[in-house]
Amino acid sequence: MSALPPLVTRPLEIMDDPSLDSEQHHQALHALARIHIISRTASQVAQSIATLIRSSSLSDDAPLRVLDIACGGGDLTAAVATILGKKLPQQVECIGLDISDRAIDWARSKHTVSTGNARVSFQSCDVLRDKLPTCTVSFHSLFLHHLNDTEAVTQLQSMAAASNIGFVFSDLLRTRLGLFFAYVGTTVLTSSAVARVDGPLSVKAARTLKEYRLLFQTACLQSPDIRHAWPERALVNWSHR
Repeated sequence: MSALPPLVTRPLEIMDDPSLDSEQHHQALHALARIHIISRTASQVAQSIATLIRSSSLSDDAPLRVLDIACGGGDLTAAVATILGKKLPQQVECIGLDISDRAIDWARSKHTVSTGNARVSFQSCDVLRDKLPTCTVSFHSLFLHHLNDTEAVTQLQSMAAASNIGFVFSDLLRTRLGLFFAYVGTTVLTSSAVARVDGPLSVKAARTLKEYRLLFQTACLQSPDIRHAWPERALVNWSHR
């Protein structure tokens, strides 16, 4: 697994531009949803969260509050909630947070899950500046590579402070194979011009496993479980224990 050289500066992705046309924004959200399905992100994240819950001292009747940080279109929020509702005996409330009102509106229109012991909701929140709501566990996917090292360290510390048990995240690895997957995946899986530009940029802005470990060291968060996962992702679990 050969790493690409680090970027001098992190590029601004088209998706991060608040003036992006609404139709293009929706197409990009749809593309991300398809990529999440192919990448099996929901099952990986949900299994990691379930493991954290089961290894804790929570009782079976204790309700769970799970935060999805920078949830985008909410597809992962809903999918993780559904899986956790099947895997765990507790009542699961999964809340998606995002700074984009357009993304939150899209998520609310597409994902009103309230079945069995799982439900989802969505809230506007500047997750880099606002204090995160207290929760049982928090998670995010494809978010940390948007942040510089200082922002990333602060975000990890904020998640640790908000989460009673711990947090999970899945993000890209900066490898040549990952870049190949990004080019092929965004070409084959979507017609979104935004995704086709942003996908390779995201990989170039991502980190190596060693660099993820350094973020945790800088954040003074001990003993993260950082693993290489399909497809060229870092799957990371951290708990307070």
